[in-house]
Amino acid sequence: IIMKKIALLFLFSIVLISCKNDKKVEESDTAIIVDTSIEDESLQDEKFNITPISHATMVLQWDSKIIYVDPVGGAEAFGGQPQPDLILITDIHGDHYNEETLVAVVNESTSIITPQAVADKIPNDLKAQTTVINNGESKNKLDFTIEAIPMYNLPETADSRHPKGRGNGYVIEKEGMRIYISGDTEDIPEMRNLKNIDIAFVCMNLPYTMTVESAADAVLAFKPNTIYPFHYRGTDGLSDVEKFKSLVEAGNEDIKVTLLDWYPKK
Repeated sequence: IIMKKIALLFLFSIVLISCKNDKKVEESDTAIIVDTSIEDESLQDEKFNITPISHATMVLQWDSKIIYVDPVGGAEAFGGQPQPDLILITDIHGDHYNEETLVAVVNESTSIITPQAVADKIPNDLKAQTTVINNGESKNKLDFTIEAIPMYNLPETADSRHPKGRGNGYVIEKEGMRIYISGDTEDIPEMRNLKNIDIAFVCMNLPYTMTVESAADAVLAFKPNTIYPFHYRGTDGLSDVEKFKSLVEAGNEDIKVTLLDWYPKK
């Protein structure tokens, strides 16, 4: 009888250990699945990355292509950044176009997109790489469709700092993803009427563009999925982007407002 009890106890122990091992295998398999999911999400995020440089200047990585927007600040501002495949310039002012910086960052395979007013200032040896797009026009470059969107001050006057037709905002599209860069503009109908924008960069600084209230109202009108306030330094310092964020989120909780540091301390 004693031997039978010992045998039964031994058999029970083997079954119990086996069950525990099976449970460990199941938990391990589940963990691997979760880890794989996280890795896949990370790879998706890497298809579009944003590096703010300063004010209106940024570097975008879209799939394998590198896009510089309004490169200013000298070569040192782009230290450690990959060389650009595409450069977009919105306007002639010094916070958007700087010849010295452009010459420093461009390479022989870079495509440059500008409005005519900027193209007129481009050095002769870069003109062959420069494509002019004026308001309402579109061009295809490097698998991107690039549309020039008007950017201007309201009310429209002859002495406007940003007259209609001189500078460009841009909508960049690839495989159904649409990115909007406002340039220097106010709450204009052309911005309000934008459709299907995934990511938007919208300016807000006085006296050059618009108030945070006007910017928020415009964003609520065209409903981008994600909005990045940028170009928000005016004559009285930095605009209140936290207020902008609260206004947008109060008006439409489906719009994601992301605040980046466009004015890093040097």
